Amino acid sequence: METLVLNSAFQPVARIPWQRAITLLFLGKVEVVEAYEDKTIRAVSFEIKMPSVIRFFRMLARRKPIVRFSRENVYGRDHGQCQYCARKVTRAEATYDHVVPRSQGGRTHWENIVIACVPCNQAKGGRTPEQARMALRSVPVKPKKLPDSVRLTFMFQKGMPASWSNWLRDMTYWHGSLDED
Repeated sequence: METLVLNSAFQPVARIPWQRAITLLFLGKVEVVEAYEDKTIRAVSFEIKMPSVIRFFRMLARRKPIVRFSRENVYGRDHGQCQYCARKVTRAEATYDHVVPRSQGGRTHWENIVIACVPCNQAKGGRTPEQARMALRSVPVKPKKLPDSVRLTFMFQKGMPASWSNWLRDMTYWHGSLDED
């Protein structure tokens, strides 16, 4: 079981194992905001409900963010645009293209991966952009930071504890279609 961690301003910052949540609770660093109704932790001298959502009392010190190499971060770096035709693509339809294909010695790292739409990725195939006569819109580099919109955002999804729904954004709210007037 996992516990959702909120900062002192009630914003979600992490998901941790319930054991770590108990440790933070006994260290006096957090308070339990919500608990699992059907899960209890028993010891010789006490019994408590397993925490579902906890909140830090103090604001967490901000560490310098490390930009990790991930699909989500490549998508953010490329602003969700195909790097060959500039078409905006959703995360679900985005493909990740090796600029220099692995079959030609290309490696999987920041400087060789870009977002591509399916038609462009298929047209390029196992060739370099020059071989496929396709222009790359920008040279892929490791970013020093990512756009604010890509920063850590937790979304409520199926399978998550119901008690988390009050604290997490609903996927359908952000990714559903809007009604036009």
